[in-house]
This record gives sequence, structure tokens and C-alpha cells, in this order.
Amino acid sequence: MVSLFSGRVLIRNNSDQDELDTEAEVTRRLQNRLVLLFFGAGDCPRCRAFVPVLKDFFVRLTDEFYVLRAAQVVLVYVSQDATEEQQDLFLKDMPDKWLFLPFEDDLRRDLGRQFSVERLPAVVVLKPCGDVVTRDGADQIRRLGTACFANWQEAADVLDRSFLQPEDLEDPEPRSLTEPLRRRKYRKDKAARGGRVPGEEGLF
Repeated sequence: MVSLFSGRVLIRNNSDQDELDTEAEVTRRLQNRLVLLFFGAGDCPRCRAFVPVLKDFFVRLTDEFYVLRAAQVVLVYVSQDATEEQQDLFLKDMPDKWLFLPFEDDLRRDLGRQFSVERLPAVVVLKPCGDVVTRDGADQIRRLGTACFANWQEAADVLDRSFLQPEDLEDPEPRSLTEPLRRRKYRKDKAARGGRVPGEEGLF
């Protein structure tokens, strides 16, 4: 995963637009992370319609109230904008945790070809090892909204379990003050839908 951006600069979408301009900084930010590559453009009506759903989905998956390892999710905006002004305008209202490539970096186009992006918006989800989880993340998120992966709580559970050690999977101890609340909310929401809740025998 880190090798995908080797030798490149990534920029934080905060007010200072801090640059991750060394190999060590890029490695620290991306290593052992689940990475969402968001291909979009400010002048694309479908992208503008999709962004509110993506923002909500991303905010929930990076909120420690819902996800134990919220820092393990990274989103990189891979701009397909025609001009730098369009890119800046599009990013203006996006979460400051998003990263993006400098407009002049040709990797923006190369990644589109590498992952066979044929239409916008597109979301490619990559495992920490670099393997592709899905190339149609945008369709999944758009179709299901924050119910992607059945719902966003299940996505949180999948993410948590991806980083747990095997011996922790059966009944991991709470690792934060909010985790018991998050687990209870997850079980309540899933039970209301008639779904199975991992670890609760009565629902199997």
C-alpha cells in the first residue's frame, strides 16, 4: 500500500494543507491502514450528489465512538478535476482528514488507469497489504448509503476485526471508554433489523 505512493507528496485537507513530503511521513500515515481511493471531480454532477453520502460514511468510520481503530481508515482524494481551481473548490468543504495528491502530480491519472476507473465517482478500497477489497465502493456506498456492508456498524465491526489478533476475536476486552457503548448500539441496531449479532448465541 505504501509503495503506491512511494516518492510522492500527499497533502492534508486542513486549513494549512500540511504536506506529507517525506517517505517516513507517508509511511506513517498509510502503513497498516485500510485506504479508500476516491476518484472524483468538482464539475461532475454525480460526484457532487455522491459526496454527502461518502462524507457521512467516512466520518462515521473515523469516529472512535463507532470504530475502535478509527485511525486505521484513510481516504485519498484522487482528483480528476480539469483545473487546480476546480480541485481546490471541491476540497473546500471536504473533511480535513482527507488526503490528496498535488494537482500537478501525474499519479492522479495513472491511478485511474491502474485501477481501471471508467466512470466517476469511483471508490477503490485497499487492504493494508495493498490488495483490492472492491473497485465498486462508490456504487455500494451510493446504493446502500451509510448502510454499506449491510450498515455502517457492520463495516466498523469488519474493520475492528481486521486489526484484532486471533486470540482477541472471541471476546475482546474493551479498549476505550466508548467501546461498550458502541458495541451496545451495534447490537441494538442489528437486533432491530433481525440480524445476527456475533457472540450472542440466541441470535444464531
